[in-house]
Amino acid sequence: MNEFEKEVQSKNNDIVDSIKGFTFSFVFFFVIFAIGVIFEVIGS
Repeated sequence: MNEFEKEVQSKNNDIVDSIKGFTFSFVFFFVIFAIGVIFEVIGS
């Protein structure tokens, strides 16, 4: 058995962490896009 499997730091499910990371990155880029669209509308 691998020595790192004996003392696991995080017992979270990897799929949950993947969904969180994808969601946070998607929201972040969507907010940047929305801010750009808002400035484009205001500037025109």
